[in-house]
Amino acid sequence: MQELARLVVEGDPVALARAISLVEAGTERGEAILAEIFSRTGRASVIGVTGPPGSGKSSLVNQLVARYRSRGRALGVVAVDPSSAFSGGAVLGDRIRMQQHTLDPAVFIRSMATRGRFGGLSRATRDAIDLMDAAGRDPILIETVGVGQDEVDVVRVADTVLVVLTPGQGDDIQAIKAGLLEIADLFVINKADHSGADRLASDLEGMMSLGEKRPWTPPIIQCVATEGKGISDLADAIERHGGFLREGDRLTGRRRLGLRARFLEILRDRLLERITAGDLGEADLDRHEADLLARRVDPYTAAREVLERLEPEGNQEDATRRNVQLDHLGVAVRRIEDRLALYRDILGLELAGIEEVHGEGVRVAMLPAGRTRIELVEPMGRSSSVGRFLEKRGEGIHHICFEVGDLATALERVTGAGLEVAGAEGRTGAEGSRVAFIHPRATGGVLIELRQSDTKAKRGRPATAGSRARSRDRRGSGTGTLP
Repeated sequence: MQELARLVVEGDPVALARAISLVEAGTERGEAILAEIFSRTGRASVIGVTGPPGSGKSSLVNQLVARYRSRGRALGVVAVDPSSAFSGGAVLGDRIRMQQHTLDPAVFIRSMATRGRFGGLSRATRDAIDLMDAAGRDPILIETVGVGQDEVDVVRVADTVLVVLTPGQGDDIQAIKAGLLEIADLFVINKADHSGADRLASDLEGMMSLGEKRPWTPPIIQCVATEGKGISDLADAIERHGGFLREGDRLTGRRRLGLRARFLEILRDRLLERITAGDLGEADLDRHEADLLARRVDPYTAAREVLERLEPEGNQEDATRRNVQLDHLGVAVRRIEDRLALYRDILGLELAGIEEVHGEGVRVAMLPAGRTRIELVEPMGRSSSVGRFLEKRGEGIHHICFEVGDLATALERVTGAGLEVAGAEGRTGAEGSRVAFIHPRATGGVLIELRQSDTKAKRGRPATAGSRARSRDRRGSGTGTLP
């Protein structure tokens, strides 16, 4: 581990500030630090505070910080401010309201500029949260820039979202409808000493009663942040929501969605960087702009032309080969529930789900393990291939599965090389995938499964008549079931 990453993990505030600056600047060193500390994240509770401008979010965060410090907690604060029109940096308005905590080493406050991003958060907010998490800050409070109805990125990074509203800001119903109403885990009516607070609370209750019933009903907390009134009730409500999330897999499910959104965002950014850096030079961009302006081509066609250039025609076969990756190891077991004690309870793997694959006569349980997965396979009857495997060999490794970009293309390579395919090609496997198996006689005793996931299967082409004929010839009089 490089020195700066080590210091971050040890909780050094100077190192933490430096690391956040590196990731905010988009440096390779910043990414390297994130890679080193990422395994140490996911432990802190993340609380998002959002709402319209002027609702008193900063004053509320200031009071929550004081509350957590009174309990001996070392915490982090990410205050997202509007960007300066001149420097692009953050306008540090939130720091002004938190001056009483700036000299407290147990409170780490970082202001970040939106830098033109919509959604209420800056691009590097998620990275800063990870770094604070790895540094042992818990909880981590995120204050968004004042948001409108559809700027709700905070729900993708926070475990608990506080939507702060105030009475008397014009049309209260207009202020709370749509996105903000849907993302709230708690409603906070700040400045509750102003007239209209009770009416706003009543309006909120009425609007929530009209929607679908949710497992968690957001409580409505009235407070006066500048005087500290209602903060104790708010802190208790946050704790209750945290307990609710820890029941079952709610917290894991929420974080999974956030990580997926983050991954896709990074992927989109990197793809755009790749296109603009190599495949779409300034001259090409000017040409496309001219064509669009003259209406010679529409934006979708222009974009498709650029994307088609990412993979030259001559490299398509190589691309198909590169898309092959290890998907899972199949382990034959007599009863899934008996083996979960090892894989889930002792080894700590997360159970993604159990399903029945009637076409194969098995139940399967998937457990992600790093970049691959373990598949526990239980026969639903002795006549199934897995049942026969267990009778002959007992429990153990049954097969190795590779994910392929196009099953038909992969099978053409397999049969073209004279290898024997076991059973029918392209039948339905677990998770709605299309699968085929290479017979162990052709692989040195290893049953190999080729799998094309459901989304890829919809785009893939069926096996050709020639490949099906070659497969039948090599199977001979086989039954089409797994060995």
